[in-house]
Amino acid sequence: MSETLTINTPDGAFSAYVARPKAASAPAIVVIQEIFGVNKVMRDICDGLAAQGFVAICPDLFWRIEPGIDITDQSEAEWKKAFELFNAFDVDAGVTDIAATIAAARKLDGVNGKVGAVGYCLGGLLAFLTATRTDIDAAVSYYGVGIEKHVGEAEKLNHPLLMHIAEKDQFVPPEAQQLILSALKDHPQIEIHIYEGRDHAFAREGGAHYDAADAAKANGRSLTFFQQALA
Repeated sequence: MSETLTINTPDGAFSAYVARPKAASAPAIVVIQEIFGVNKVMRDICDGLAAQGFVAICPDLFWRIEPGIDITDQSEAEWKKAFELFNAFDVDAGVTDIAATIAAARKLDGVNGKVGAVGYCLGGLLAFLTATRTDIDAAVSYYGVGIEKHVGEAEKLNHPLLMHIAEKDQFVPPEAQQLILSALKDHPQIEIHIYEGRDHAFAREGGAHYDAADAAKANGRSLTFFQQALA
């Protein structure tokens, strides 16, 4: 079952896609978009999380630039649009909007008070920053781009963070990965998994670098993580 939620902030209102489980009470997970907006991939992730027993909420984080972005990774024109949005995106404002989404999630009927977050690509960076800057109960980052610029924020981390890193990520070169690992691998709240030979977005079903086996492995780890952290 899905619905649209309107989230109000001092800067304006934006929408979020919500998928609900059959359970009357469940933890919530904020699903943080890639650079393609709240598209079918993100909605399918929400629906999948709902089937696993979570209230899944995917906010439209591009609303300050252009509300309602819903594009794919299947054409050159869409990639061009996606990178234009990425370059225009204000990361700090995005984290503020995620914080507003978390607050709204905690008040939603059927949410038991616990809220996690999972993000992909741009959303992987935002999931990391959500873990360090908000009151989220747990966060998962898939192949986050630009995390190496923010590793110093890990000292503010008070809740568990799971990170999935693609070894051959074209957007996170080896030197960036080394910075991330050196800074974060011994942090007591952080669990990191490296996927050897995988490129960026290996878990995006239908994407050019999708790998079913490693996507299933990462998603299984994420599910176990959330079941424990949001219990």
